[in-house]
Amino acid sequence: MHWSYFLMIGIPLFLLVIYYGLPKFLNTLGLHPHYKIPHYNLTGQKALVITTSHDTLGETGKKTGVFASEMTVPYYAFWDAGMKVDIASIKGGKVPVEPHSMGWPLATADDYRFKRDAIAMEKLKTSLCINDIDIADYDVVFLAGGWGAAYDFAQSDKLGELISNAHSKGVLIGSVCHGALGLVKATDSAGKPIVENRKITGVTDQQISQLGIEITPKHPESELRKLGANFEANTAFKDMFATHVAVDGIIFTGQNQNSGYETSHRILERLSSKR
Repeated sequence: MHWSYFLMIGIPLFLLVIYYGLPKFLNTLGLHPHYKIPHYNLTGQKALVITTSHDTLGETGKKTGVFASEMTVPYYAFWDAGMKVDIASIKGGKVPVEPHSMGWPLATADDYRFKRDAIAMEKLKTSLCINDIDIADYDVVFLAGGWGAAYDFAQSDKLGELISNAHSKGVLIGSVCHGALGLVKATDSAGKPIVENRKITGVTDQQISQLGIEITPKHPESELRKLGANFEANTAFKDMFATHVAVDGIIFTGQNQNSGYETSHRILERLSSKR
């Protein structure tokens, strides 16, 4: 009787501790650190969040896509500031989401909010195609990351053209993690890479190695360094628990999934100062 009573009470209690404790433990290590974005009123301005359309990790058959928080965090940062926010992807239509990134134990409060938000979920299912975007309609363009972006961001001539146009028009450009690959084909009016001699960050080669995804075709740190970017990043016992934000001119880049809040904050700060 004693042991059966212990099992009846002990096992559910243990599972509850794991359920509520593991996300907090990961947060303590550095995953999605707490960050409070001040309130801004930017009603009338518009933001565009661009995601991958690629849903498979190489020939492994494993599913991939956008890492949820790298889309949801900037989405709500801009939305809560009163901005209109659109979601676009390379091909348009339903956006693939990295499995488990929108659920326990990795999800942020914004991920859960997004899943309860009928308007946001509809945008996820019916994203705009980048071919149909007029970048002059927006004040901010934000490149969300996730492993899927390694397969279609740097490879897209259209995305390169879109970001080049954004740069020439003074549209603020943000990215996080693999989203920085969307900067690779972007050039200035002289035809030079917009990242050349600029402070830029993105997911590190070391983090890619630590996560065992070297099979992905494009690695942000390597690609940005090839173009002459002044690549910056922080490290930790595992780079997935590090964070860094680099701001240079109108380009705002975040190192990885932990950097979305601060990157979005810096963009809002600049937009507010322009008013």
